[in-house]
Amino acid sequence: MLRRTALLTACLLGISGLSPNAWAQDACKPLYLTFDTGHMGVAPLVAQVLARQQVRVTFFGANEKTQEGDGSLGEHWAPWWRARAAEGHAFASHTWSHAYWRADLGTPAAPAFRVKPSAGPRAGQTYTLDAKGYCAEIAQAADRLQQITGKKPLPLFRAPGGKTSPALLAAAKSCGWAHVGWSPAGFLGDELPSERYSNKALLDQALQRIRSGDILLAHLGIWSRKDAWAPAVLEPLLVGLKQQGFCFRTLDTHPDYRNWIEKPR
Repeated sequence: MLRRTALLTACLLGISGLSPNAWAQDACKPLYLTFDTGHMGVAPLVAQVLARQQVRVTFFGANEKTQEGDGSLGEHWAPWWRARAAEGHAFASHTWSHAYWRADLGTPAAPAFRVKPSAGPRAGQTYTLDAKGYCAEIAQAADRLQQITGKKPLPLFRAPGGKTSPALLAAAKSCGWAHVGWSPAGFLGDELPSERYSNKALLDQALQRIRSGDILLAHLGIWSRKDAWAPAVLEPLLVGLKQQGFCFRTLDTHPDYRNWIEKPR
């Protein structure tokens, strides 16, 4: 409230030195658009839309299989990631091998987890990781993102599919990683079958339901969806949300994570 009053007073008095958009940015309704990796087929188009709309997002990276056959965090895509860093986007881990949590094992004192990755040499296999091993999965993706971009990722991660347990979340936090899910209305539906969920229906639903503070989820390409959501829906969605008074922020400013991110490590 004090900042808004100060900005308004400054504008009325004609004080210079403030961004012309300062008042609008302060008064806007924040949203947090996030992208998980995928087959990367739409990644160049997504980047073009974000640049055109001047929207910054948080990317959650895993080394997933791409349409080129390499990994999404491999050398082929390294220039793409570096360009996003230069544009001011934020990064976080999606686990290195896109490892889905399946069950808790072990004991409270020595937790372990059954996982099933969808990428890497053990894709499709089910096996067990102890807490240290799961933390290494998170860290490997974050380390690779930093190596590529030169920008330190946020101490956040998103479990593939959002599948977690209290024990897994506690284990991850003990080694420095807080989990980020998404808001119910923020599930943008780009991984749903297009035969049942048209792009128009998904766009209309998002524009009607999204509320201030929501974390939104989309992907850089989904194998199973025939009628790609991005970029068809992405730009109309961004334009429509801006018209409703929303603005876009990266997760380092989110009130639920800001203190965690700023915590000395």
